[in-house]
Parts: sequence; C-alpha cells; structure tokens
Amino acid sequence: MDGTTHTVTNQPPPLVGYDVYTTDRALTEAVERHLAPELLDEVNEDLSGLGRSAGSAQLQQWAAQADENPPRLRTHDRYGNRVDEVDFHPAWHRLLGKGVAAGLTSAWNRPGGHVRRAAGFLVWTQVEAGSGCPLSMTHAAVPALRTDPDLAAEWEPRLTSTLYERELRPARLKAGALFGMAMTEKQGGSDVRAGTTAARPLPDGESYELTGHKWFCSAPMSDGFLVLAQAPGGLTCFLVPRVLEDATRNTFRLQRLKDKLGNRSNASAEVEFDGTWARRVGEEGRGVRTIIGMVAATRLDCVLGSAGLMRQAVAQAIHHCDHRVAFGGRLVDKPLMRNVLADLALESEAATTLGLRLAAAYDDGGEQERALLRIAVPAAKYWVTKRCTPVTVEAAECLGGNGYVEESGLPRLVRESPLNSVWEGAGNVQALDVLRALRREPESLNACLQEIGRARGADHRLDGAIKGLLTELADLEGVEGRARRLTERLALVLQGSLLVRFAPSEVADAFCASRLGGDSGAAFGTLPPTLALGAVVDRARALGPV
Repeated sequence: MDGTTHTVTNQPPPLVGYDVYTTDRALTEAVERHLAPELLDEVNEDLSGLGRSAGSAQLQQWAAQADENPPRLRTHDRYGNRVDEVDFHPAWHRLLGKGVAAGLTSAWNRPGGHVRRAAGFLVWTQVEAGSGCPLSMTHAAVPALRTDPDLAAEWEPRLTSTLYERELRPARLKAGALFGMAMTEKQGGSDVRAGTTAARPLPDGESYELTGHKWFCSAPMSDGFLVLAQAPGGLTCFLVPRVLEDATRNTFRLQRLKDKLGNRSNASAEVEFDGTWARRVGEEGRGVRTIIGMVAATRLDCVLGSAGLMRQAVAQAIHHCDHRVAFGGRLVDKPLMRNVLADLALESEAATTLGLRLAAAYDDGGEQERALLRIAVPAAKYWVTKRCTPVTVEAAECLGGNGYVEESGLPRLVRESPLNSVWEGAGNVQALDVLRALRREPESLNACLQEIGRARGADHRLDGAIKGLLTELADLEGVEGRARRLTERLALVLQGSLLVRFAPSEVADAFCASRLGGDSGAAFGTLPPTLALGAVVDRARALGPV
C-alpha cells in the first residue's frame, strides 16, 4: 500500500528559472530613468543575461554550496613552511568569477558605468552575498589609487578587468586582480586614527615596512590591500601586495578566520604585519582623506547589497503566498497577508530607487552631484541597511515554519541582513558623518534639499515631512544626541521625494501615508486598508500572476 501520508500537496514550487533583473520593475525602471537612451539596449541585454544566471537552478546550487562550505585557513604547508592561504569551495570561485566577468568591478571608465554596475551588484547580491565583498572592495579601490597616478596606471587595468585569476602570483603577471582592505584594529574599531600599526620608511622614499595587527581583513586571498598605518608624518594609506615583484610572498600572517553570523562564504581574517613591504598611496598624514573615496563607494554598495537582500526576500515571500492555500484561498489574496507583502514591497522599492539615484550621481560627476553624495550616501547607508533585517525576518515569517528551515534560503538572507549596517561604519558612524557634512560642507545639504524640493507640492504628507525636516535642521544645538533621528528623517524624505516623482501612484501614496504621514503601526502589515495594496504587491512579484 502506498504511503498516502507522503503525498505532497500545497507546497509552492521553488522560485527558480527566472530573470532576476527584468522581473524587478523598480530596478529596470530606475536603469531606464538614469541611463542615456543609446546605452539602454546593450545594458539591458547584459543585465538580463546576468539576471537569468542569478535566477538559474545551477547558480542557486552553487550559492548553497558556498554557504554550506565556508573557507578554511591553512597557515603552513605539509613541510612546515608558512603559507597563510585560505581554501574556498569551488562554488565560491565560480560565483566570484561570474561576478568579475559581469563587470561588477568595472564602473569608473564606462558611460553610465555606475548605474550599470549598481543594478548588476543588486542582482548579484540576491544569489550569494559573500562574493560581493571582494567585488565591492576591488571596485572601490580605484578612487583611492587615483591619488597616485603611477599606481593607478599600474593597477586600475587589472582591477577593472573582467578576468578572474585566483592564483597568488605577482600582479604584473595577472590579467585581472582583486583588492581588499585592512583598517580596523582591536583597540580602535571605527576610530581608525587610534590604530597602532607602524610604517617605517625605506630609503627609496615611497616604500615602507609595516608592523602591526589588523582585527578585520576581508577577502585575504586578494592580490592587494589598502591599509592604514602610522607613518612619521601621521596616519597614512598604503598598498600592500600579497605577492612581491620577485614572486616571493609578502609577510602577511593570517592568525585566524572570523566565525561570523552571516557572510559565511567569504573569509574575514586577522592579519599580522611584521616587516611587511608596502607602497605609500597619497601623502603622509593624509590617510583618511586618501581612502575616503573607497569608503564612500563601499558604503553605497552596502545600500545596494541591502536593497538586493530585501528584494530577494520580498520576491520569495510573494512567490510563496501566490502558491500557498490556507483558510479557503491563496495567501496572497488574504487582506492581512496582502497588507504585509505590500508593506515589505514598499521598503524594497524605496531602497532600490534611492540606491540607483546615488549611483547616477557618481556617473554625473558634477559638483552638485558630488555634494549630494557627501550627505546622502551616509544617510542612505544608515537607513537602508537598518531596514534590511526586519524586512528579511518578516519575509521569512510569511513562509511560516518553512521560512525557518535552511532549505528555503530565507535563513541565509536573515543571517546576512545585519552585515551591511556594521560594515564600513555602524549606525552611529553614519549619523555622525551626516552631522559632519552639515557642519563642514553646507553645499551638501543644499544639494540634498534641492533634490528633495523637486517633488515639493506633489503630496501633502511629503510636504509636511519636508517642513519637519527643515525644523530639525534649523536647530543644531545638542544635535549629536538626536543625530540618528535627523539622519532617519533625511533618508525617509529623500526616499519619499524620489517615489513621488518616479514610482506608480499607488506605491508613492502608500509610502507617504505610512512612512511620512504616520498612518501605520510599528510592525509590517499595518498599512491603511484603503490603499491600493493589491497593485503594490502585483508590482513587486518576481514572476507573472499565478
């Protein structure tokens, strides 16, 4: 007799075999909005190819394998020689190679390159976010290296290459290279000026020997690293190659790998320098100023990475509810579940829209756009990354107990979700950076207010929120204690202004009512029931109507 109790019914099929890019209407519309028309056909074709790969069963399998088989540290070879290498599962190399081939380290020299890459990075994060770390740092190293034209001429072609070469050998022998960074120390954390790693000048005037210990070094098998150390003239930025020109290994002692909550496929290490050769990047004593371009670019990637995680979580939740039947009908048709899904979709679209707008500012490169980035990037980094964890947790709950099981993929998104809020400066660092821009660079606030002002008069709730923001900004007495509140308001008003201008009316209406008008509760699923919630959910669906 057949075991009829094992007949499987009412279980949604896996969300697989779809185009992650073209099914994301908020993303595709943002790309079309920010790119020149003559670029669109080529860019959409490339991004659609990446999207089909990201949605394929093969890459989803690789992603699971990379997460389930974290990297392993090998300090010595079989003979006792120090090697300081990290072994990755083959799936990791396949994913990283595809990301490099897709141009996710190449944005600085192509028309519309930042928007194009930002969309690709957002898509790729939805596969397996661990490979995003070396892709992000390699991309972001370019502006720091450009402070030294000779270094930029040598390294930039390798960093922007679409060829991935995993072997450790002299960079001059490689067609493509990856970069990491090591700034954080045990005693300082985000206060990088408290670092104690010492840099001793060598006779040539450009080379140094480093001695010290870095508490966090991401992607330690990269070809080069940007490092901060104390030189005689003060805190300075250095380039540390993994392999020297004569093919010998630089002193780069990996003490241990971090056992992390998420981002498990990527290695984060403690590294010790002991007479480690380094090349100065920029002037002595101007290390923070030199490396700040890299920090800003990686902060934007934190926004994009969180937007990608949220998008995948929402897509999975809607897909499940489209196919799951409960209490006499599909879950997606139940008013309360529809409210939850629509609320999640609003958060996802707002994050995507803001992230792509900031990428477009990089492409523009004008003075006004640079000023906007100075204040909008830390504000966006603060707010979007903070919203990622509650979105992924709520999306997992939409699957019920299934969302708590590893096979669903939702636990991996949940574990990954806090990372971008911590990386490149946690919440307080971002809020204080916003205050620093307000005090030192008033043109940045003017640029942000001009951007927001383009939507003024289109929605009374947005207008009220703008007025409230201006009231906050008018009184900066004791502002540090309320810096998070101010940064949150700034980010929300900026998101609202963009959605009012560019999103469908039902999306903008729901966002302004709930995020700016105060017509919602503290949890997801508390939107006013009079809104067009079904249309919001339909827009966020990864596949067509079921």
